[in-house]
Amino acid sequence: MGGFVLAAAVLVAVTLLLLLRPWRRAPAADVASSPEVNAGVYRDQLQELDRDLAAGTLSAEDHAQARAELQRRLLDDAGNGDTQAATPFGMRYTALALVLLMPLGAAGLYAVLGTPAALDPVATREPTRQDVEKMVSDLAARMEKNPGDAKGWIVLARSYRAMNRLPEAENAFNKIGDTLYQNATLLAEYGDVLATRAMGNFDGKPMEIVQRALKLEPENPMALSLAATASYNRNDFTQAVAYWEQLLKIVPPGSEDANWLTQAIAKTREQMAGPGASPQVAAASTQKPPAAAAAGAAVSGRVSLAPALAAQVQPGDTVFIFARNPQGSRMPLAVQRIKVSDLPFDFKLDDSTAMNPEFKLSSAAEVRIEARISKSGSATPGPGDLIGVGPVVKPGANQVAVQIDQVRP
Repeated sequence: MGGFVLAAAVLVAVTLLLLLRPWRRAPAADVASSPEVNAGVYRDQLQELDRDLAAGTLSAEDHAQARAELQRRLLDDAGNGDTQAATPFGMRYTALALVLLMPLGAAGLYAVLGTPAALDPVATREPTRQDVEKMVSDLAARMEKNPGDAKGWIVLARSYRAMNRLPEAENAFNKIGDTLYQNATLLAEYGDVLATRAMGNFDGKPMEIVQRALKLEPENPMALSLAATASYNRNDFTQAVAYWEQLLKIVPPGSEDANWLTQAIAKTREQMAGPGASPQVAAASTQKPPAAAAAGAAVSGRVSLAPALAAQVQPGDTVFIFARNPQGSRMPLAVQRIKVSDLPFDFKLDDSTAMNPEFKLSSAAEVRIEARISKSGSATPGPGDLIGVGPVVKPGANQVAVQIDQVRP
């Protein structure tokens, strides 16, 4: 902000200097034509008339007439001199008006047409988690006063989902109204929240919501992915492969998603074929796995508890340490379960701790590590749980630090 204000001040100063140049030169002109100079000229002319009269070259009558004419002109010039002397005062007032009005006018125009908020350093820095939580809290308070604002509920529901506040997210989705059932992506996000709260179980309402999303938009990527997961979980491998194949036609060829889908389809077909599979299936199953999986990718680090929250937990409270995809489904890719008495704890999350054999940590391009203390021992997040959110890292990262330092409202 300081640099911008300094640059603006310099520009205004240069503009004022250019505009005030004529006024700064005016006094010199006034001095050259001042009444004192004119009076000296008239004295010389009177003396010349007197000499002509004394020499006899000018009659007394002509002398008197010429002298009267000079005196009249002197009086006229004296009057004009008073007017000219007053002129610099008018110039000074004009210059003063420019000095005051130019900066004020420029500042006023910027306030109306510019972006004054951009000068605030707070507006240009990256928002912290506390900033985000305050914005979400303010939005929630505003929505309680204006419950008919469907767009506001959509923003609030997605914010809660991104923050893993799933009960609040479900409540916000329920308040969107008819708009929810007209948007396939919203329905898919809602179904994901319901399934995640049920620890990956799509039976009942979650699957009903996903199917409604596919009916609205048969090629919605998120809805197809959730439907494939639901089918695989209930051992309907044929339907899972069908969804994955449909999704494979949508994702960019050669992308990580495309590679993962190819592997999932090949492995599932091999599982469907069982012993004595055809050469084609066997060839598909021997394709090179993703680099992360081939390296036995894992994420390791340490989870600790903030000293300020130590009095709010008991040694036997359950601690969940999990990795989830920062984009897409909120379902954990890997989970480790310990007790508060084990903290600080050196964790390691890999494919052996996956919740679903077909959705492993090694299949993700990047993951976010989180930790949560549940006093009830439930895997479903609830009010009063203590949480910690770590950074987004790639599989294979180590020395990842996660501190449990917040309380869920």
